[in-house]
Amino acid sequence: MLFYFIFIIIILAVLTYLKSPHFKGKMGELMVAVHVDKALGDEYILLNNCTIPDQEQGTTQIDHILISPYGVFIIETKNYTGWIFGSARQRQWTQKIYKKSYKFQNPLHQNYKHMKVLEMILSDIVEPKDLHSVIVFTPRSEFKTEMPENVFRGKAWINYVKSFNEKVISSIKQKRIYYRIEKEILESSWKTDRQHVEYLKQKSTKKDTIN
Repeated sequence: MLFYFIFIIIILAVLTYLKSPHFKGKMGELMVAVHVDKALGDEYILLNNCTIPDQEQGTTQIDHILISPYGVFIIETKNYTGWIFGSARQRQWTQKIYKKSYKFQNPLHQNYKHMKVLEMILSDIVEPKDLHSVIVFTPRSEFKTEMPENVFRGKAWINYVKSFNEKVISSIKQKRIYYRIEKEILESSWKTDRQHVEYLKQKSTKKDTIN
C-alpha cells in the first residue's frame, strides 16, 4: 500500500513538471539545439541556457548564443501553443488558446536586454552591428498578426542565419568570444535559476509601483 502511494505521488510530480513553464522552455531550447546540430556546420558554436550578470546588480538569462564567422546570434525561444498576436513595438504580446488569453512580454524587447549585455561584454572583440537578435517560436504556435522581423516559427530561423554569408569574425575572435562569455556565465544550478526568478519578480514589482 505504501509503495502504491509513493508511486502515485511520483507520477503526479512528473505530470506536474511536464506541464510546467520550466519544462516547456527546456523543450523549446532543445528544438533550437537540434536545428543547429542538423543544419549548421562546425564553424557555428552554440552556447545554451546562459545566465549572465547584468549592470543592474541582477542577471539576464539567454536561451542560446550562436557564435559564427558571420556574426553572433542571440536567440530567445518560445515554446507556446495557440494563436499569437503582437507587433514589434507592443510592450506585451498575447497568446490565445481557445477562449482564454494570456499576456507575455514582447520577446523582441526581452532579447534587446540580452543584446545590450553581450554588447558590453564583447565590446573589445566584436562590433554591435555583428550581434543579431533572433526569436524562435515552436511550430505549435500560429501568428494571427504579421510576424515582426527576426521572429520565426520552427526551423525557419536557420535560413535567416544562413543569409549572413560575409565573414566578419575570425576563428581566433570566435574563440575569444566563446571564452569571454564562458567566463561570465554563472554556474548552472537550481540556486542560480531561483535567484534569477527572484530578481525578475523584484524588478516587476518595482515597475508596478512606479506605474
